[in-house]
Amino acid sequence: MKITCVGGGPAGLYFALLAKQRDPRREVVVVERNRPDDTFGFGVVFSDATLDNLADADRPSYDAIRSSLAHWNELHAHFRGRVLASTGHGFSGLSRQKLLAILQARARELGVALRFEEEVQDAGEALSGSDLVVAADGVNSRIRERLADRFQPRIDVRPNRFVWLGTTFPFDAFTFYFEESRHGLFRVHAYRYEPERSTFIVECREETFRRAGLDRASEEETIAYFEELFADKLRGHRLLKNRSVWRSFPTVHNERWSAGNVVLLGDAAHTAHFSIGSGTKLALEDAIALVESLGRHPRVPEALAAYEAERKPKVQAFQRAAQVSLLWFENTERYMALDPVEFMFSLLTRSLRVTHEGLKARDPAFVREVDAHVARKAEEQSGARVTSAGGAPPPPMFTPFRLRTLVLENRVVVSPMCQYSAEEGGIDDWHLVHLGSRALGGAGLVLTEMTDVSAEGRITPGCAGLYRPDHAGRWRRVVDFVHARSRAKIGVQLAHAGRKGATKRLWEGADVPLESGAWPLLSASAVPYLPESQVPKAMDRGDMDQVTADFVQAARWADEAGFDLLELHCAHGYLLSSFISPLTNRRTDAYGGPIEGRMRYPLEVLDAVRAAWPAERPISVRISATDWAPGGLTTDDLVALSVMLREHGADIIHVSAGQTDPSGKPVYGRLFQTPLSELVRLEAKVPTIAVGNIQSYADVNSIIAAGRADLCALARAHLYDPYWTRHAAAEQGFDMEWPPQYRSVEKTTFRLR
Repeated sequence: MKITCVGGGPAGLYFALLAKQRDPRREVVVVERNRPDDTFGFGVVFSDATLDNLADADRPSYDAIRSSLAHWNELHAHFRGRVLASTGHGFSGLSRQKLLAILQARARELGVALRFEEEVQDAGEALSGSDLVVAADGVNSRIRERLADRFQPRIDVRPNRFVWLGTTFPFDAFTFYFEESRHGLFRVHAYRYEPERSTFIVECREETFRRAGLDRASEEETIAYFEELFADKLRGHRLLKNRSVWRSFPTVHNERWSAGNVVLLGDAAHTAHFSIGSGTKLALEDAIALVESLGRHPRVPEALAAYEAERKPKVQAFQRAAQVSLLWFENTERYMALDPVEFMFSLLTRSLRVTHEGLKARDPAFVREVDAHVARKAEEQSGARVTSAGGAPPPPMFTPFRLRTLVLENRVVVSPMCQYSAEEGGIDDWHLVHLGSRALGGAGLVLTEMTDVSAEGRITPGCAGLYRPDHAGRWRRVVDFVHARSRAKIGVQLAHAGRKGATKRLWEGADVPLESGAWPLLSASAVPYLPESQVPKAMDRGDMDQVTADFVQAARWADEAGFDLLELHCAHGYLLSSFISPLTNRRTDAYGGPIEGRMRYPLEVLDAVRAAWPAERPISVRISATDWAPGGLTTDDLVALSVMLREHGADIIHVSAGQTDPSGKPVYGRLFQTPLSELVRLEAKVPTIAVGNIQSYADVNSIIAAGRADLCALARAHLYDPYWTRHAAAEQGFDMEWPPQYRSVEKTTFRLR
């Protein structure tokens, strides 16, 4: 087999040497446009786990890399005059030039042909006589560009500017600087890779870049600017250049990684922001995976398909983490008002891959400081005493939180979950057991399913309602049980389905219109949810007045039922949400147009409900923070509407996303909506509930400790385990008192197998 690797960076060289090592009969050629000793940038970073993978793949190159590493365990952040430190972070730095020299030497030793200063213009040229072409030609891959119709690349060029510098300052930890100058905030990512050399990446927003005149600066002028700005940090050491031009980071995705006998590798296939230090790691692990796939599958097309199927999901998970980390650095200004301990925890957990539990294993002293900080703030905010075990602060999830006069004993919320089991809006024993068992399970707040304010406002015939006097009595039975038998509080979510109404129950067909017995629908505009859906009526003034009256009456019955909190459902494409999204609101009157117009009717409803609901009890509003679709809600819209909700009496915002329009393409994943909650909380300065694939108590603790939300709502976790909160307490050694009827389990240890 003849293999041509286009690109002599770490990805191409490592694949080439592994391919030759696994089968010496292969003819392996690396073609590189630059000279052997050319390199751009300064150092690369490896985690300890990555190094273990390299040891298993090729011991000689691993030994050479290992002997050249600068290792550190600590991470330092310089923030508002303080140096914040955390330990237990096993990473190493290595000169990029040294890495290339090691890989080149090992490739030659194994018999790989290295051809430098040779340009490959397209895949056809490389394919001539080759059984396999590996396009490892970087982020600006010419081969990917030539075959763009096959690979279908998507390149997202990010707004921040960065420049890759070096310095002679020998950092003894991975170091972040957050330096505010007269021009704006600069972030620095710095680490040592040789005894007297370190990488020094400077990043800033576009407006800061231009205010500082760096858009017109030469390399020498850039260095002079930062040597002056960071003079006290560099202590007389110099900054270094190496084609150090200002760039914007491109996030690269490809729909396909192979086309015929051509396969993408490393940055040509994908990129991950430098803030998680995984670009070289991903490239080398790509090489390992591709070589292993070629070993398992003799035919090249099968091997490439298997490589992509196995490797792509892992890379996409890293890219999701890198995207969240990238957004943290794009918006660092948002975090500068945080308390230093909270800021440091937010920084360390910014990718959402590092959790409270993970940090606790690495650096227990720092996590104790974090937990103590959260506990102090919770006591001040709630006016309630924080319980502790043996003098240690509790996990963040078990701290109290106050909304008006309502005090929740912990931060766990049972998210609304439609049961589709009511008759004519009336709930029954199913709902008593469903909600009652979750309240006994230890959550601080239990929210009812979407409860509709009129028969015409239901999604399905099985939806719960609060539009008849007898409905209030049925709900009172549930509320009384929760109050009498648990320490949980209970809230009702009031809603109107709008254009998504008159459909079958979920298990009969999601969003499938009723074949008989349907009722007329209302929406902001006369646009059906799906092509086969009923066309709703665009609401006129009379409709608005009637629906507002329905919400007010439902709120009064909710008060009569004794609910502790009311949540107004303005999310997921239901009636009030249909006014907020520009995809569903196409009105040309005062209730359409810019966000102020689109919010006019939802705010009218909120004002009316707030007036009808007892002043001492809180109101939550659930929103869809993004439509996940072009032309949908913008970030500016989101902040603006959140501020409006706060100013009109919303005490907390329940930050969900999507489901507003079928054109939306959500980016699912663990904690996928949490960054939206953080954005609303910090930019609009309003408490939030985070929701969306929160999977563990480690996630909940991380979200609360980092200030990404004030409460965390979980749905499926509570379906799987109604006692999820109690079990989380037991696993963390936190004493949560069981009901007397169940107290025999307190000192019992169980196992499932």
